[in-house]
Amino acid sequence: MGGSPLANPGATRALLEAYGLATKHSLGQNFLVNNHVIEKIMDLAELGREDRVLEVGPGIGTLTLALLADAGHVVSVEMDRELEPVLSAHAAAHPSFSFIMGDALRVTPEEISEAVGGEPDVLVANLPYNVAATVILRYLQEVPSLRRLVVMVQAEVADRICAGPGNRTYGAYTAKLALLARVTGRFEVGPGNFMPPPHVDSAVVRIDRAPLVDVARVAEVSAVIDAAFAQRRKTIRNSMSASGFSRDALDAAFAETGIQPTCRAETLAPADFVRLAGALSEIASN
Repeated sequence: MGGSPLANPGATRALLEAYGLATKHSLGQNFLVNNHVIEKIMDLAELGREDRVLEVGPGIGTLTLALLADAGHVVSVEMDRELEPVLSAHAAAHPSFSFIMGDALRVTPEEISEAVGGEPDVLVANLPYNVAATVILRYLQEVPSLRRLVVMVQAEVADRICAGPGNRTYGAYTAKLALLARVTGRFEVGPGNFMPPPHVDSAVVRIDRAPLVDVARVAEVSAVIDAAFAQRRKTIRNSMSASGFSRDALDAAFAETGIQPTCRAETLAPADFVRLAGALSEIASN
């Protein structure tokens, strides 16, 4: 299921040439040309006709066409104006497709909802690698209707997303992501699946919304996480006090939660940060 007519070198080359894009070094992009990878992405996405899908960085629409075959509506956000004619052609051929020309980090949730005819519930994208981590966290935080994300990212970013406590790639980003969601799938994608081949390995990750805290508490717990990881080589007590937390409040919170003040942030699970933030909040209100 879920293939794309553009997911092969010949079709991709022909479309680029048809729009006069082939001579522009492929716009600095790496186009996915393996239909098997598209099929695996679609399997992870598990889309139905009731789904409204958000895509970031559609490029020439290779993944977009597969999404349109399964979803009720797809809205894509693309910032490269050179690709507007290609996306316009897709929109003309598919009434259930709309697109927004703009920066995915600046487009508002309201603009997306207006374009998709309701709130999007799934994000599926071959994300631009330089902003992938930021896009994932931002949309989880700001678009609560999203229940699932299936994203292709640089393998290094996937490692951060999937890391557990004690792992060297586990950090503030991982813990903040875990406040809202959990990883439920992953597969690797080598450079040979793209045209031209990138210089990095890629991976597709499925992330399902599974909040550890209410949305209203995310900023509060995130601030604790940032302070705890601010100086990774220091103990959590020293790192957090250097970030402005009162030592007395910290000591009381550590005692209440049973968290050792001499531990380092990377040894704590996301739920530990939630407990610590709760204790600090309670102490501050007394």
